[in-house]
Amino acid sequence: MKAVLIQKAFNLELVDIIKPQIKTPTDVLVKVKRVGICGSDMHIYHGTNPLATYPRVVGHEVTGEVVEVGQDIVSVQIGDHIVVEPIRSCGTCYACRKGRPNVCKELSVFGVHEDGGMQEYIVLPVNQLHVVKSNIDWDEAVLAEPYTIGAQAVWRGGITEGDTVLIQGCGPIGICILKMAKLHGAKVLMTDLNFERLQFAKENGADFVIDAGKESVVEKVFELTDGEGANVVIDAVCLPSTFELSVQAASVAGTIVVLGFDERPSSIPQLPITKKELTIVGSRLQTKQFSKVVALLNDAKLTHDGLITHQFSINDVQEAFKFVEDNPDKVRKAVIVFE
Repeated sequence: MKAVLIQKAFNLELVDIIKPQIKTPTDVLVKVKRVGICGSDMHIYHGTNPLATYPRVVGHEVTGEVVEVGQDIVSVQIGDHIVVEPIRSCGTCYACRKGRPNVCKELSVFGVHEDGGMQEYIVLPVNQLHVVKSNIDWDEAVLAEPYTIGAQAVWRGGITEGDTVLIQGCGPIGICILKMAKLHGAKVLMTDLNFERLQFAKENGADFVIDAGKESVVEKVFELTDGEGANVVIDAVCLPSTFELSVQAASVAGTIVVLGFDERPSSIPQLPITKKELTIVGSRLQTKQFSKVVALLNDAKLTHDGLITHQFSINDVQEAFKFVEDNPDKVRKAVIVFE
């Protein structure tokens, strides 16, 4: 069967590998239908993901159809449509005991630390699979995992109805956060440097958009909030400068949510953090967000509304990665089609 293997940085191949087999009574064999190309996949391709190992079959945004189940399986059936929860945890370390398996000491992420879903068939434990309604289009279901990233950021920010939220960045993750924040009843401001992305954010429910290249984000935020600032600031740009801006734009008693992996330091004084008594939290992957997202997908309360802009056959995967690499302003989300 076909699989997308990144041997090392900038070395991506479509290879033939042996079809996986069920090995335990709780395993499930899935025929893959769609896999999204995520920013982290591109980082693995570029050799800039500090957590990945090589060679690696990438892909963690996965939806497919169950074709075989282990003998102990009762929660899914052959023919079910599923989405993949791409993390495995030990269940015993401090993070797991605190209900935070997404930062488990022994965390293993599908498509990063272990081979992922960009292959024709996958075998996974049943507890990593979530059933979606069969009438949900594959192009809707494949976004379940990115939506959980948005749901996690909203949860970590403690967003509630009536909060004013500033999301920095109108890329795919920024839009997923926007959708989840609006479902929580928040007023959402968004920033970007790209006019088309700003317009797309507006079309998807952003209350105000700010062109960060043309006006002061901090001044505009305080103007739009009558001098209060943003109650929650979520940094989906993930640069040292945007982290610094988050502290400036936050309201008193505000919360800042950081999603980035940038190892460069930011220059942030202590005074505004203490004076405003800010809460600064990280947000990584997701913690028990899949059930919530699947319910929203099943009820058609989450739809991509143009978030997916490009599709590529598995046979054209090299072209797909090259296109995403060369056209960051044209691609919101590209998916690989296995049909």
